[in-house]
Amino acid sequence: MNIALLAHDRKKELMLQFCIAYRGILAKHTLFATGITGNLVSEACGLPVNRFLSGAQGGEQQISARIAYDEIDLLIMFRDPAGQEVDASLLRLCDAHNVPVATNIATAEVLVHGLARGDLDWRDIVNPKK
Repeated sequence: MNIALLAHDRKKELMLQFCIAYRGILAKHTLFATGITGNLVSEACGLPVNRFLSGAQGGEQQISARIAYDEIDLLIMFRDPAGQEVDASLLRLCDAHNVPVATNIATAEVLVHGLARGDLDWRDIVNPKK
């Protein structure tokens, strides 16, 4: 599955801890991330991460485009409720394309455990990879 990772500035450390904790599960999938988050995750976990631009330079929009083309199967986005705003169109696209999305650590853990159990395998039926 293609998993997109996005973390606001004050949540980047949390994303690193999450990726380190679930490295074994994430390593079985293809990871995508905005620039800085992708660099940090790649360095900390040793996982290959396909990187887009930083969020401020259009990385969120690049992830949105991939969601619109059914190229992302899961979005893990740690957002700072007291800081940066999330582009509402990103969440709307996830709803429109049935992309599971986590916006906090609690939901991300539920989704990653479901991913490991095969609970999200329906994405391969709905959006078969070529």
